[in-house]
Amino acid sequence: MKVVILAGGFGTRIRDVAENIPKPLIPIGSYPILWHIMKYYASYGHTEFIICLGHKGNEIRDFFINYKPFTTDFTIDFSNQNIQFHSSHNEHDWKITLAETGKNTMTGARIAQIQKYIGDDDFFLTYGDGLGDINIDDLTTFHKSHGKTLTVSGVRPPGRFGEITTDKAGFATGFNEKPQTSGGRISGGYFIAKPEIFNYLSTDPDLLFEQQPMKQLVKDKQLLVFNHDGFWQPMDTSREFKLLNELFDRGEAPWVVW
Repeated sequence: MKVVILAGGFGTRIRDVAENIPKPLIPIGSYPILWHIMKYYASYGHTEFIICLGHKGNEIRDFFINYKPFTTDFTIDFSNQNIQFHSSHNEHDWKITLAETGKNTMTGARIAQIQKYIGDDDFFLTYGDGLGDINIDDLTTFHKSHGKTLTVSGVRPPGRFGEITTDKAGFATGFNEKPQTSGGRISGGYFIAKPEIFNYLSTDPDLLFEQQPMKQLVKDKQLLVFNHDGFWQPMDTSREFKLLNELFDRGEAPWVVW
């Protein structure tokens, strides 16, 4: 299935990390978070991507147009203008459509604008700033089993503060620096949609996918939740940027399966 990634937002809450590039290009390790998301889907065999561009979309275009120079060491021999790349990737089967969906456009209208690239098949849809270890095969099986318009991955939101567990005497028995809450679920992205989703959308630039369209899907009983209790983490703030990079640097990143 095709993978649609929303990558056009302003990312205002994380500008203290990188103001000159769009949030989907902020790196985890040496590569943008957008690349990590794509590699995760590709590890399950889904290698055709549609990226919805907006704010600083040209920077994302430049990254993919110059993909090899941005992601490998290389030597330029100016005597003959020869370029020698010193490593290679296995992204040779990727197909990427970069779709301009407007600088100030909300998510619902961005999705509506890429209908022409979808065709008649179901498709994945997610945000360009969140990572998880959601089992894409299980998600797909669940979606196909119920036949409704949209499936959303329901995740446990990460806790904001350290969680301390104690015994009856009050002695600390454990400390979890950034736990996931045990309460309700939130939308973690990682959707699967049928083409009928476009009946709920329009190109009105103010249409927010998470508001009227999803509320109508709920009302029509066309939205089901795939429960995910594993890792999920957005990158909205500098603290979350630091957390994701620390996990990657320690070799403990749950989303790295390639």
